[in-house]
Amino acid sequence: MRFTISSSELYGRLSAASKVLSAKNSMPILGNFLFNVRDDKLTVTASDGDKYFITSIPTIEQEGNEIFCVPTKTMMDSIKELAEQPLTFEYDPATYILKGFHQSGQFVIMAQDASAYPLQQEINPDAARLAIPCEVLLNGVTRCMFATATDEVRMVMTGVFFDIKQDCIIFAGTDGRKLVRNINRNVQPGMDGGFILPKKVANILKAVLGRCEEDIIINFDQEKAVIQGPDFELYFRLIEGNYPNYNAVIPVNNPFQATVDRLSLISALKRVGVFCNQSSGLMKLHLENNLMQISGQDLDYSTSAEENLMCDYNNSPISIGFSWQYMEEIANILPGETITVQLADPSRPGVITPGEPDPNDDVIMLLMPMMLSD
Repeated sequence: MRFTISSSELYGRLSAASKVLSAKNSMPILGNFLFNVRDDKLTVTASDGDKYFITSIPTIEQEGNEIFCVPTKTMMDSIKELAEQPLTFEYDPATYILKGFHQSGQFVIMAQDASAYPLQQEINPDAARLAIPCEVLLNGVTRCMFATATDEVRMVMTGVFFDIKQDCIIFAGTDGRKLVRNINRNVQPGMDGGFILPKKVANILKAVLGRCEEDIIINFDQEKAVIQGPDFELYFRLIEGNYPNYNAVIPVNNPFQATVDRLSLISALKRVGVFCNQSSGLMKLHLENNLMQISGQDLDYSTSAEENLMCDYNNSPISIGFSWQYMEEIANILPGETITVQLADPSRPGVITPGEPDPNDDVIMLLMPMMLSD
């Protein structure tokens, strides 16, 4: 069996597929890509036993049909440094030898029998179907990812919650210390439902959706889901459980509101962060007379720093403690030139929003306060 394919396109698809792989496989065969050459295309499958990434590439030339497994690292390393060119493969199913030919040389890889490779379970034909623009999905996942939990004590909080309503879709993420809620009204699903997207799947989507301009189709039931893009399918199991009531913890009456230039705030946080306590990350935010003062200190090393930013604030003075790292992440993620910091009192969460909110793409971020020593 022989086929020819674009080297750069093959490497790009293998790189995307490899993101689903695990460092430790439950089955040795999962350390391979499944190659299925058929109907003038190469279909590549990668899996960690729980998630499956499937992508197809058209062949330039093809003689015969065959299915076999190739070691993931060896295959990727063998074509990584090749310039864009036609890459021809010859496969002998009797010996499992795969030969690759390019303009300046050739290589040989020992393939494996594909019969041991576990295939994905198809989604229930009665599963719910959601069509969502790529940009909306990518923004929702990206904004919520940093707020998801890293420990597995409460698994439901390690993923991004898709709360689907008749007239909007809500993306939410929280770890108990920070929270993101993104309501997008440009999407009107016409149904009620929801699921929790695992963090690893969210990371894969961030990597593969960057250049996509088409709608993404998500089919899901109570246990499984499949995400279909223009050139890939991603099968995975959903996180089971009930997501916490994220709306209940968002303060609604926040009389202290300051609007500040977003990029200036990011720069100030980075400079002050150098002098904050490295274990706690505590910084002090003080608002008074159109001035936002950010300060930090590390008593163990007798270091401190203070930055003053002009802002739009005309209420009584207030001080509150936050993690400077979390505040910087929020400022980096939020869209727009300005952001608004809303406070109720030093013991209640701060609400951070874009300075010019979009009613069709409403995003708010909540940050729990830290106790100040003074």
